[in-house]
Amino acid sequence: MPAVPNSPPAGLSAASRPAAATWRCNRAAVVLQAVLILVAGWFVYSPALQGDWLWDDDREVTQNPLLRDAGGLARIWGEASSSDYFPLKSTVQWIEWHLWQDRPTGYHIVSVGLHLLSALLLWRLLQKLGIRLAWVGGLLFAIHPLAVESVAWIAEQKNTLSLPPLLLAMCAYLDFDDRHRGRDLVRAAGWFLAAMLCKTSVVMFPLIILLHAGWKRGTIGRRDLAASAPFFAISFGLGLVTLWFQHHHAIGDWTIPVGGPSVRLARAGLALSFYFLKCLVPVGLLPLYPRWAVDPPGLVQFVPWLLWAGTGFWLWRRQGEAWARAGWFGLGSFAVNLAPVLGFVAMAYMRYSWVADHFAYLSLVSLAGLAAAGTSAIYPRLTGAGRPLGLAAAGGIGLALVLTSHGYARVFRNEEALWSYTLSRNPQAWAAHYNLGTALARAGKWEDARGRFDQALGLKPDFADAQNNLAVALLHLGREQEAFAHVQQALVLRPDYPDAQVNLGNILARMGRLDEAAAHYARALQNDPGFTAADVNWGNALARAGRIAEAIDHYQRALRGAPRSAVAHFDFGATLAEHGRLAEALDHYAQAAGIEPGNAEYHNALGTVLAQLARADEALAHLDQALRINPEYAEAHCNRGNVLVQLDRISEAISEYERALQLDPRLTEAAHNLALARRHAAP
Repeated sequence: MPAVPNSPPAGLSAASRPAAATWRCNRAAVVLQAVLILVAGWFVYSPALQGDWLWDDDREVTQNPLLRDAGGLARIWGEASSSDYFPLKSTVQWIEWHLWQDRPTGYHIVSVGLHLLSALLLWRLLQKLGIRLAWVGGLLFAIHPLAVESVAWIAEQKNTLSLPPLLLAMCAYLDFDDRHRGRDLVRAAGWFLAAMLCKTSVVMFPLIILLHAGWKRGTIGRRDLAASAPFFAISFGLGLVTLWFQHHHAIGDWTIPVGGPSVRLARAGLALSFYFLKCLVPVGLLPLYPRWAVDPPGLVQFVPWLLWAGTGFWLWRRQGEAWARAGWFGLGSFAVNLAPVLGFVAMAYMRYSWVADHFAYLSLVSLAGLAAAGTSAIYPRLTGAGRPLGLAAAGGIGLALVLTSHGYARVFRNEEALWSYTLSRNPQAWAAHYNLGTALARAGKWEDARGRFDQALGLKPDFADAQNNLAVALLHLGREQEAFAHVQQALVLRPDYPDAQVNLGNILARMGRLDEAAAHYARALQNDPGFTAADVNWGNALARAGRIAEAIDHYQRALRGAPRSAVAHFDFGATLAEHGRLAEALDHYAQAAGIEPGNAEYHNALGTVLAQLARADEALAHLDQALRINPEYAEAHCNRGNVLVQLDRISEAISEYERALQLDPRLTEAAHNLALARRHAAP
């Protein structure tokens, strides 16, 4: 990028301005620029701050046992149990979990804060590169719509977490390049290692510093190669680790249709151009893009490579000019940072789409810097009416970006909004149908969920997860025979699928075929010895059959394997409560609520047992908490009414029963107790 002369404004020489006034003016400008970046960025992401968990946030955070375990930190660094090896990112998430557990707002605040920190660090980096209007690059990065997915989706916190140390590594390397001090090189390597331990998508950094050498000196010398050696060593080592994790954990049994060399080359050129255009004109952004048909590739699909090669050659021929070297550095950095995600190597995400906004988060930095450099070169040349017109155009573009990003951030507020938005623009996205179905199932909308799973299977018939979840939806709708057929089909597609084995066991247990059900629960545990749900559901089936002692054995075995399983504690507590063992039930309900304090059902159950133990004030506190979490929880309103009757607060109890029936007219207990309460209140 070109160094822009730091000349004073026309009509005023630097010597004629008092030094103190200049310092105050510059300081005020810096403060205003920083405030603009922070306020604009915070406004952009304000809708996401109250956003819910999305897609694989459960695997990353809410259902990640390593975060709950006090000894999880050692396992994070020493075990190969996750889909990726990003131990520093997982360490930060471990700390976050112990601060705010299942409450997503804290995680969102951290992600937004990290993104804004990166915007400020980019500003600093561009200053070091000699760009006069460096703050423009920071502002553009802070408000650009292409960054929204990385910032608003908690699972992508690895993106926002890896970028600050990477920018600090580049700043430290520039210090080394200027002063040749060994401690600056060590500092740069340390920050780069930290970035790699957050997410290895930063792996191309050594090539970026060589591109910088070419931009600055017009050539890459031996000293540059020697200085880059430790960075290449870190990249190579941790890059191999990431490839191993991708193939052994993230991809697993999935078949990723990457195709042969010509297919990969064509797809990579299309993807590179796709990302460039989305950075340039960020419209039509989607959480899941349609996959292009590139097998076999048509000749026209190689045209993007011709355009990129032609642009590169043209800039190379003009490398004696500063603007051409800046273009080579900026576009080269953009392309190099995208190289790992262009599809040359199979990645787990490619089962859904060839491209994703969060893959371009790092490359957006390069184009933001290039835009700042271009602005710095053009703005001083504007004269007369051109300057206010230029400022108005820049302001209009900035406002459009802010409003677009703000609107897109709202899409990420919950799963129903996210996947409904996706399907309105990409109706063939089988994963979006499936994810929307899962979200609807969690909300108890089983008929709607069934329809979504059906559509997912229409687009991808070999999708075992959709077959399994369709069976669950049908089971809730009372259609046992259909559920039975679909869960069997899931097991045909994936014979060692523990969830499907457990669900088949549940269906058989409901049919009264308990011995057959037990065989499937045992098969699930054979396929996955740590699969607590198998023992829990086995215990539930035995409890329904009246075999309480055996049921308790399975609950206890589940809790020995996973002592912090909230579901195991809750179901164990429910069985104990049904059989009058209230004190023991209370203990398990309390543990479930302690593990997942944001679960309304757990607080409702805890309040109900406390009421039965005549501890009305404590019961009321937990029922209040259940209703704070879910104000439309009909059963909790009914149970709160019961406690208010105990406390002789009849008129309040009547209101609670009426509210319960408003929410669920089929709640017979509320109707019965409402009649009794009205009779009691009658003069």
